[in-house]
Amino acid sequence: MDANQVMGADAGNIVLAVSLELSAAQWKVALHDGLRERPAVHAVGAPQAGIRLQSVLELIEQHKLKWALPPEVRVVVSYEAGQDGFWILRALSSRGIECYMVDAASIPVERHKRRAKTDRLDAIRLVTNLRAWLHGERDRMRVVRAPSVQDEASRQLIRDRGQLHKEVLQHRERMRKLLVTLGCWDEVDHRSFARRLAAGQLACHDGTPLPDELRERLLRETARLELAEQQLAALEHTLEERLPTPVRERITYLRRLRGVGHIGASRLMLELFWRQFSNRRQLGACVGLVPQPYDSGQSHVDQGISKQGNRRVRTQLVEMAWGWLRYQPDSALARWFNERTQGTGPNRRARRIAIVALARRLVIALWRYLRDGLIPEGAQFKPV
Repeated sequence: MDANQVMGADAGNIVLAVSLELSAAQWKVALHDGLRERPAVHAVGAPQAGIRLQSVLELIEQHKLKWALPPEVRVVVSYEAGQDGFWILRALSSRGIECYMVDAASIPVERHKRRAKTDRLDAIRLVTNLRAWLHGERDRMRVVRAPSVQDEASRQLIRDRGQLHKEVLQHRERMRKLLVTLGCWDEVDHRSFARRLAAGQLACHDGTPLPDELRERLLRETARLELAEQQLAALEHTLEERLPTPVRERITYLRRLRGVGHIGASRLMLELFWRQFSNRRQLGACVGLVPQPYDSGQSHVDQGISKQGNRRVRTQLVEMAWGWLRYQPDSALARWFNERTQGTGPNRRARRIAIVALARRLVIALWRYLRDGLIPEGAQFKPV
């Protein structure tokens, strides 16, 4: 198609769609303006991130000239969410280019047992879905919302805290299991354990000293445990101070409710409530606590919850739901749970299913509490 044909078309409706299939070695770049049968696909393999991104921008400008597109043509770029995070989206947006990060699981694929899959085909499929999405076919892909730079940086604090806490538990459990193999049942989480181990006061089941090799390994484990505990204590001491003032205020507001602790409130604020939700359905879908029915023909199956979204938040909400039953027994949410489980007896599975439903109701109640100041019915505050 020559320049005259392009200029004769409705230039305002022309969109240059670009998709990026990312990998460490190279990026596949697919470009399509909707005026030709097949998209153009190129490979970009510069070793530095900035140079590789600049190469993509140069490809876009080259195809504008090659296809005789107007200089002000709308350019839309998409790529799948992955380990590269949001830096590509922010870099392109700062240059005035419309960019979307796509949930890879939302892109429809063929259901053949064996199908061709290459980076080139993935790039073509992504740019095709992008054009369809821009024309209103919203089921072709789902866009991932990007947090601000500050919101993304702040949530690293609570994630690092969770990782350090996990490492502390792993070190203690590893040492306990090593001692059990020799019949030594000493408590490894006691403060005197490291001192007694260094002094050689730990013994096997028959009173004989620990083997030197095992004792040396335990000493190395205790050193790593001590470092992890020191880092965890330092992070917990400064966690709230390093957060922005509006976030700290909302965390404090959440912690006023009984059953909501510091870690739970911080994780909800940093991982979930930086987003804006229009209704409770969006909130439930974001945390993956909505049902997924399978109803086709004679088949009627409850597939459970979707388990989409942030698994850290979903796990935290289930833990908070159990705590809510303990510390808010007179609330409407606790009564709702008890009414639906009172006839189940010792059926623990029924309670585990009901607690997931309670977690969804709880996060909606906390969202309304933060947004509108609506206190959950029957909820009590902590004493001042």
